Amino acid sequence: MTIRNEGDQSPTEMAKALRTLPKAELHLHIEGTLEPELALELADRNGVRLPWTSLKELRRQYDFSNLQSFLDLYYRLMSTLRTARDFRDLMLAYLSRAAADGVRRAEIFFDPQVHVNNGLDLDMVMDGLLEGLRLGRERLGIGGGLILCIVRDMPVSSAQAILDAVSHRKDDILGIGLDSAEVGYPPSLFADVFSRSADMGLHRVAHAGEEGPADYVTQALDLLHVERVDHGVHAADDPALVRRLASEDVPLTMCPLSNRRLQVVHDLKDLPLLSLLDAGVKVTVNSDDPAYFGGYIGDNYQALADLGMGLDRLALIARNSLEATFLDEDAKAGLLREFDDWSRRFIPGESFGGAGSAESGKEESGKEESDGGSSPNGADRKGTARD
Repeated sequence: MTIRNEGDQSPTEMAKALRTLPKAELHLHIEGTLEPELALELADRNGVRLPWTSLKELRRQYDFSNLQSFLDLYYRLMSTLRTARDFRDLMLAYLSRAAADGVRRAEIFFDPQVHVNNGLDLDMVMDGLLEGLRLGRERLGIGGGLILCIVRDMPVSSAQAILDAVSHRKDDILGIGLDSAEVGYPPSLFADVFSRSADMGLHRVAHAGEEGPADYVTQALDLLHVERVDHGVHAADDPALVRRLASEDVPLTMCPLSNRRLQVVHDLKDLPLLSLLDAGVKVTVNSDDPAYFGGYIGDNYQALADLGMGLDRLALIARNSLEATFLDEDAKAGLLREFDDWSRRFIPGESFGGAGSAESGKEESGKEESDGGSSPNGADRKGTARD
């Protein structure tokens, strides 16, 4: 992609502006924030034997070459998470990093099928994560919610069983997602799962167009009825699909450093992020599995700045992220006021029309539900899920 340097900020000024830029993180796997140091600490705490005993040895394992080799390590280290305290600590560690990067809202994936397969009680897992979210709200001022991700390379019957297991706690879950190895597992396999999730009142998102083709994005829209597309890189291969994403105001939760690390693109210059943004698509930037991919959300924004993307474009992406949250309109308005305060300080006179502007955003009837909360960071779709 061609990136224009439209700002005149020094590198120091740009870094400060990006770190304080109010933003939301919408594509973050909490298990993917498990840093090697914490993994070894949890293994020792819980008596879990790993094949690697030193930090140096474990760090070497992070030199994976593709999605599957990453997933092998990812699922192995997930076995160190055993107690509610572990999940709380994992959540708090992530939220502390996110706060330092200007994140005001995080809608966070977790993989319940894997934890259940590891012998854990799902209620315990959720209790730990929700306690972490509650403490993060109190201590750091970050609102958030949990998105239950279906692991697409596990049996569909397993996904249905997970919905059975969480049905009594649907008010504690913001939405449902679809993740893991994409090729060979098209969204169409999960149409019934997502239909049932909609009946439960859950928001719907799905990974599509990372490894898979543009058609997987179309399937996610038409068969799963997703409200956001996670990744969506290969949507750029289909001009008609790009026009549809723009006209229907469907956000993409793109993850630059992840895409480079997993060789979705060999160079960030080849990522169609800017062309999608210029086409009117509501692009957002996120970190995916930052412990494994070499950078949290601030690092992703900085990587784009290092390529020459101007502060105005980066700010538009951040504004897009705030508008793409599943908060109700009053809560979004509070976050957008914070964004406007930041804008007046760092890029006075800049107008944020087009994709991501409040004026251009379509009304999403039935998608954002007000629960009467007044906090711009805590007003989730259900009161019991509020942190």
